[in-house]
Amino acid sequence: MTDLPDRADRRTVLRATAGLAGIAAFPAVAGCLGGGGSPGGDEAGGSGDDGGDAPPDDGAGVAYDVETVAEGFENPWALAFLPDDGRLLVTERPGRLSLVDPADGAVEAVAGAPEVFAEGQGGLLDVAVHPDYPADPRVYLTYAAANDAGEATTHVGTGRLSLDGGDAPVLDEFEPIRVAEPFRGGANHFGSRATFGPEGSLFVTVGDRRDTDFGPDHVSQDRSNELGATLRLTTDGDAHPDNPFVDDPDAADALYSYGHRNPQAMAVRSETGRIWQCEHGEEDGDEINVIERGGDYGWPVASEACRYGTDDPFAPGHEDRDGVIAPVHHWPCGSGGFPPSGAVFYDGDAFPEWRGDLFAGTLAARYLGRFTVDGDGLDATVTEREPLLADRGWRMRAVAVEPDTGNLYVAVDDGDAPVARVVPA
Repeated sequence: MTDLPDRADRRTVLRATAGLAGIAAFPAVAGCLGGGGSPGGDEAGGSGDDGGDAPPDDGAGVAYDVETVAEGFENPWALAFLPDDGRLLVTERPGRLSLVDPADGAVEAVAGAPEVFAEGQGGLLDVAVHPDYPADPRVYLTYAAANDAGEATTHVGTGRLSLDGGDAPVLDEFEPIRVAEPFRGGANHFGSRATFGPEGSLFVTVGDRRDTDFGPDHVSQDRSNELGATLRLTTDGDAHPDNPFVDDPDAADALYSYGHRNPQAMAVRSETGRIWQCEHGEEDGDEINVIERGGDYGWPVASEACRYGTDDPFAPGHEDRDGVIAPVHHWPCGSGGFPPSGAVFYDGDAFPEWRGDLFAGTLAARYLGRFTVDGDGLDATVTEREPLLADRGWRMRAVAVEPDTGNLYVAVDDGDAPVARVVPA
């Protein structure tokens, strides 16, 4: 693991009045981001913006147990269940792809994964399964890869998963189908979540590659490139023909939204079909966003974050900047933040009280966040509830729901890590 060790900073307590509804306080630890991070940066922990009277919570006090599914993973980054199969694909940041049987914890290596740029936050990242699997056996990977000059960027690739006979599983004919231009130096902010929308197109997040040339010419505000953005692609990796800027000769045709910093969580809300994302702020300023077609999410000209190492606002807030879309939930400057990684809307049967809730992993704060959502779209009210797994000391990198059982699965970000599941007590 390349992240620098966690260290305590001045924000060590989640404040009940500005964060978790229903508990008095919970210890959080701030951290540093590997490869050139700053104090309290992308992986700091803290509290949200829920102040005031919280809506009722039907999911409070649900009893659960935690089981180890499999262990020995090196910085696992993503989870994806195979439909009609029950097994689980797991990526590891150094470049390995595995197939896990949840019934007995058996782990098989999957051959055919690409060569990756496994430095800083780079490596083998997300995994998504074609929505028509197994009729269409394609599996999609996002990953950081470098060019001949040593510069790197986010890639999307796909291969056909072969599970035939007694042979080991393999991704046949894997090839990159999208390269987010331009390549840049450094090893941070690849974003890199991949999610299929309800209409079958592939949404991919790309980080701003830690561009510190803040201002209106920042890569996230420059629509001519694919950094700091959400891309919408066809299953073959082409720009979706209904993207908002396909007729603009000065804009990248794969862009769906822009003005993002480093979105490391994305999920579809099944009740509405809307795409939601969780995004890292600078220091604090982490966000939950509902993604609008063609929307500008403000980074870095609008932000709720602090300047690193200070309590000074980084930029005007979203509500004070015209033409940008405000998050539906954020952790303001001074709160301690919620560095997100991995998210899912719960739609299972194991925990009926949690149906419709958003679950998101947090890194340095080391718990699994649960959020209730009332209302729709940009007008939704999002409330953070009592954390799960807060006693484990785990950095939560990814979360998924097992289709057959409704159990929650989490991938723990560590050099010798488990994949675990949350089951009813």
